[in-house]
Amino acid sequence: MQIGLVGLQYSGKTTLFHTLSQSSSASTAKEEAAVEVVKVPDDRLDNLTKVFNPKKQINATIEVFDLPGLKMSEDNKVKITSAFLNGVRNNDALFYVVRSFADDSVIHPMKSIDPLRDIEFLETEFLLSDLAFLESRIEKLKKDLLKSKDEKLKRELPLLEKCMAHCEQEMPLRTIVLDENEKKLLSGYQLLTLKSLGIAVNFDEGSISNVDSEIEKIKLKLVKNGAIIIPFFAKIELELSALGTEDQETFMNDYGIKESALTKILRTSYELLGLQSFFTVGEDECRAWTIKKNYTAQQAAGVIHTDFFNKFIRAEVVHYEDFMKYESFSKCKDAGVWRLEGKEYIVKDGDILNIRHN
Repeated sequence: MQIGLVGLQYSGKTTLFHTLSQSSSASTAKEEAAVEVVKVPDDRLDNLTKVFNPKKQINATIEVFDLPGLKMSEDNKVKITSAFLNGVRNNDALFYVVRSFADDSVIHPMKSIDPLRDIEFLETEFLLSDLAFLESRIEKLKKDLLKSKDEKLKRELPLLEKCMAHCEQEMPLRTIVLDENEKKLLSGYQLLTLKSLGIAVNFDEGSISNVDSEIEKIKLKLVKNGAIIIPFFAKIELELSALGTEDQETFMNDYGIKESALTKILRTSYELLGLQSFFTVGEDECRAWTIKKNYTAQQAAGVIHTDFFNKFIRAEVVHYEDFMKYESFSKCKDAGVWRLEGKEYIVKDGDILNIRHN
């Protein structure tokens, strides 16, 4: 899974990237994206590790890309390059990072603070990119269909025209209603406004008491945008990332912060992409696995190993909360919360699985 951080210069985007990567020394080349593989924190996995004391603990991971900050040119326009757009396309979900505080030492590229304007600017640029692509692709399809009766092309043309009409109404494609076949047809194009979107609004420490009301104002303006909006505090979060677990809790309590940016961004990413975790446990390792929601037991087994999918027999299943109540499989069996499930069983977030296979 890959998420991309996108924003104007001086939005706090790279500071957020440093926070997520748990490194204050990370550096970003001016014209290239930086990338870090980030461990997904999970208290449930930590607790299972305490019970089993395995040789290793393996958290789920996510790749975070810090895309170059967009700059203002001398004529007060932002130049969106094809290289930048290609970098954006490679991500599964995007986070717009926008700024909601003034700082005379770091002037906003547009000379004033207006997070809603910055969000709408990014949306417009990506919408124009999608429109240009759709227009070009539709024109090519029409020419190809004069020479070919390919059924796939016949299905594709009305779908792209449907998308084009939606974009022309200044609506991002993530808000369009598509069936599974339509989603599959569009998946190869990596349309920018079709990607799941989170918006991270960067506040300073002086705004903590007003954050909830400010976020609500933005949500009301973007009710049809199809995005999840979260606040964060770039400077505070960077200091927080350098502390140990106990010190982090004290630090957050002092500032009245309920959840770190790392936890919020990763939790939101899972929500945006429809993901969840299941666990495998034992003396060798305790591990979190990432799967799509509504995956069957057989599909989840395939994430562990292809042979587990092909030679699947049954899955031993107990939910995390049930296991932690009894802290052993034998007691879970006695309590009736351990069970055998077939290949069609829908895995739930927090399930502990042991796959039986040939």
